[in-house]
Amino acid sequence: MLIYLTEWLRDLLGDLPGANLFRFLSFRAGLAIIISLLISMVSGGRIIGWLRRMQMGESVRDLGLDGQKQKEGTPTMGGLIIILAIVVPCLLVSKLDNIYVITMLVATIWMAGIGFIDDYLKIKRKNKDGLAGKFKILGQVGLGVFISLVMLFSEQIVVRMDVNEATAAGISTEQMVGQPATIQLDEGGTVTRANFRTQLTNFPFLKGSVFNYENLFHLGRNLVWILFIPLIVFIITAISNAANLTDGLDGLATGVSAISATVLTVFAYVGSNAIIANYLGILHLPGTEELVIYSACLVGACLGFLWHNSFPAAVFMGDTGSLALGGVIASLAVLLRKEWLLPILCGIFVLENLSVIIQVTYFKYTKRKYGEGRRIFLMSPLHHHYQKKGMSEVKIVTRFWIVAILFAVGAILSLKLR
Repeated sequence: MLIYLTEWLRDLLGDLPGANLFRFLSFRAGLAIIISLLISMVSGGRIIGWLRRMQMGESVRDLGLDGQKQKEGTPTMGGLIIILAIVVPCLLVSKLDNIYVITMLVATIWMAGIGFIDDYLKIKRKNKDGLAGKFKILGQVGLGVFISLVMLFSEQIVVRMDVNEATAAGISTEQMVGQPATIQLDEGGTVTRANFRTQLTNFPFLKGSVFNYENLFHLGRNLVWILFIPLIVFIITAISNAANLTDGLDGLATGVSAISATVLTVFAYVGSNAIIANYLGILHLPGTEELVIYSACLVGACLGFLWHNSFPAAVFMGDTGSLALGGVIASLAVLLRKEWLLPILCGIFVLENLSVIIQVTYFKYTKRKYGEGRRIFLMSPLHHHYQKKGMSEVKIVTRFWIVAILFAVGAILSLKLR
């Protein structure tokens, strides 16, 4: 919005000091983080006070964990702070005609809405189960279908690549959007590049890592949705639920999400830059520079929320925040063609999810075999296992953050290690 305002003022008044700054992506990204941080830090206190007045206190089940009952009554639904700190600066600083920004704003509000309904039913309606699981899954599936359809059918979602490379990858000229452009190289040669509408992606750590979904089982452009839509639905549902499971200790899910969002900011920048993308051998995705702005807002929102959510937490994000964070991180990765990197990028989320799956599966198996269920972990998700071992909450969260940083570095290294 601000970029359109400065352009209008420049046209109206002529030379406007500082107006050209909004043409620089780095300035807008930095401004987005600052605005997002300020909104979450300043408005957070007011929102927390409002949640207290509305008696939106957390109801804690007694699981025998140290310090658990002291959290009884702490305001929840603090995810509203995160959503506000993402949406407002994104509307102010990004280009609102960009399909990637529009898609991510829809994804943010959609997932936050599902989480809000769940929190509201738990707290105000005293329904301890909240929104029925099937409706949560339906909402996540709906987002996955929406993201898939945008990628399959939007004319603005394209991959820019060399025409000869596209032909070698089995991409026909019928999938070309607009006319190809001949580009002069520094070493004196030329290449002919064009925009193609095709479902390519990058596989991490593999040389020649470009993969075309349309070539799998010889599906082609018209049938690729048979594979692509279920895959994206699964990814978004899995990561959203994993983030929800991770949100069990003060600052844990928030800090891990901030780390993942920082890496996605890097991917959005390098993928949108033709020179860097060509150097790194990754897909060039025109238009994704605006996802740098969105990711910056996400980083700022998470860091600002930590101001209130760090131990001892003054507010919990609730499902309003956790479902939204998982959903938008997965959606960002899909739009940036980095969905196969999510097991590394969201390694903590995946480990937390796996700990629950392993625990439940092993318990059911041993109950059938021995007549008595046995457990691998003292308690799941994984962070509760360490609580049961007597480790302090702050130490668990800090160590999980460190592991998340290691995963993040591994994800960034995938740009060059092949």
